[in-house]
Amino acid sequence: MRERTDAPRVEWLDPERAMIDESGRLGANQVASWRERGFVLVDGVWPEATIVRARRDALERFPAPGSPEAAAITDFGSTGRMAFPAESAVVNEIALHPRLLAVMSDLLGVPVAELRLTQADLWPKYGHEGQTRGERDNDDQRIHVDYPNHTLTHPPRWEAPEAVEAILYLSDVSECGGATAVVPRAGTDDPAYPWPIVQTPGVGALPWLNDRSSAEAMLREVAPEVAAWRREHLYARECHVRFRVGTLLLYRHDTWHRGTPLDPGTLRLAMNLTFRKAASEWISVLQPGWAWAMYRPSQPMERLVAESSVEQRCVLGFPAPGHPYWTAETVAAVEARYGPLGMDLGPYLAALR
Repeated sequence: MRERTDAPRVEWLDPERAMIDESGRLGANQVASWRERGFVLVDGVWPEATIVRARRDALERFPAPGSPEAAAITDFGSTGRMAFPAESAVVNEIALHPRLLAVMSDLLGVPVAELRLTQADLWPKYGHEGQTRGERDNDDQRIHVDYPNHTLTHPPRWEAPEAVEAILYLSDVSECGGATAVVPRAGTDDPAYPWPIVQTPGVGALPWLNDRSSAEAMLREVAPEVAAWRREHLYARECHVRFRVGTLLLYRHDTWHRGTPLDPGTLRLAMNLTFRKAASEWISVLQPGWAWAMYRPSQPMERLVAESSVEQRCVLGFPAPGHPYWTAETVAAVEARYGPLGMDLGPYLAALR
């Protein structure tokens, strides 16, 4: 793993074993870490076989490190290749896995049926030689919070979180570098977590820049007090995540974090996921809406809806049993659409009775 001589020594964070039982619950200390410090790092949320399949599928779909195709990739996302709902069945399985949904339910304090999925994309990041390739390069990110491109508003006070963000790593940091850096929140008076959180490029009148050196140079020029605050309270306190294949970082829209450089010629695979409370409609779906996938000839979304559990359908925005949408007529109509694919409308009909 590449050591950068210009970087200060950092503290490393190691994952804990998720305290998962058959119901898929985290331990109380893990929930408290996310709620109070802004993140928790765990292993073991998904079965190992699921993680192996996801890594294999991703390696088959993305360019090899060092190839000309890989050299051209400097931004986020899979360009649709492994975005939910995906042709790769394991991507869909990961996004709606009952264990993951139980984790999200615990963190947000709402039933699974009151969760909504807003992001699920498995994507590659490559380590490149040489200097940054522009202000939007994601190699060495500026420290930031994620809410500006997820919600139309601003996150509420810390004690009332609306969403959970997650990174599932399908690579090992010892082999590729590229650790995610996070700034742990240290209590209600932590100067790194003021209210409101606006000390970042892309908020207010500050231009959106991704590359660390470009962003901080811009801030030194247009907002020197913000640049100085970020040096003292954010970069000086960041900790690096020591991820393994299958490690899950759970954080928040208002958690300070950033991506650090990968080793040249390497590949990091990761899947980003976001869930919100159903009531927080101002948090947007980050990628094309799920219904848009119903134009695909192979019908991945239709089959996913038909085969999912009632709770999993709710997470996608499908009306729950007992919702005012359901009448005898709409149950019959939806059954006509999805019945040939194996969907059981019994729970929706039973709720009418």
